Amino acid sequence: MTFPDLCGTTACPFQVGRNDALDMPVGQVRRVAAADEEVDETKRNILKLAAVAGIVGLGAGGAVGALQYAQPPVVGTSSYPTVLLLDVDGTPLTIGQGSLDPTTGINGNTSELYLFYYPLQNEPNLLLNLSPLAKNVPRGIGPDGSIVAFSAICQHLGCPAPALAYYPPGTCPNTPGGQPFYIHCSCHGSTYDVTNAAAVLTGPAGLPLPQVILISPATGPQANQVLATGVSGPPVNGHITTLQGGYVVGDTSPVATEAPIHLCNFLG
Repeated sequence: MTFPDLCGTTACPFQVGRNDALDMPVGQVRRVAAADEEVDETKRNILKLAAVAGIVGLGAGGAVGALQYAQPPVVGTSSYPTVLLLDVDGTPLTIGQGSLDPTTGINGNTSELYLFYYPLQNEPNLLLNLSPLAKNVPRGIGPDGSIVAFSAICQHLGCPAPALAYYPPGTCPNTPGGQPFYIHCSCHGSTYDVTNAAAVLTGPAGLPLPQVILISPATGPQANQVLATGVSGPPVNGHITTLQGGYVVGDTSPVATEAPIHLCNFLG
């Protein structure tokens, strides 16, 4: 079958002029510039780089933000607060009264624990009155210089009270370092000298217990009351510093009593 030549010898008006730009494999998409448009390849590449940089920057920023929230913020306080200790009945802890009454309150023969938190809410401390067994001990307050306070968290692996407890004379047959009364940890057997700033008597602990600095004003509206003003010695076990790792206590910290755990499991 033959078809008539509709165009004759002249150029056929229905035939699209050949464009070399259209010569490509079947299925490949390619942008072709219009007759009045010149494609700026340099500009196109710059835009591509900017887009990629933006995505990378967004990803990096997101990663930094994620790391920021993956690590909890460090809580604590920048300096030691001055905190009034409250007795077990809620009144101000006062030398010569209540728990510190020389005849009915805490003394060196008392096995019950008297605990308060300072300077952070997760840092318990032992309150002791070593009289009449010991007087004028380091940083002791009161008429006999016998009222002291030490961290109630063992410096070995962090066992807290009541496993860490005060042992009055005769609690156990042991006398570590020749000391008949001491602080002992039932977890692993460490002992501390309450008459010498809680220095280690027997291991495995290698550091003394931090000691709370107590004061009792002689005059003024808080005369004879007991206040905590700082901590001396190494950091509380489990804390980078004694001031970090928990929320600070308020203006007052109540004393509470608890039964100790006494085990004569000495290692040294």
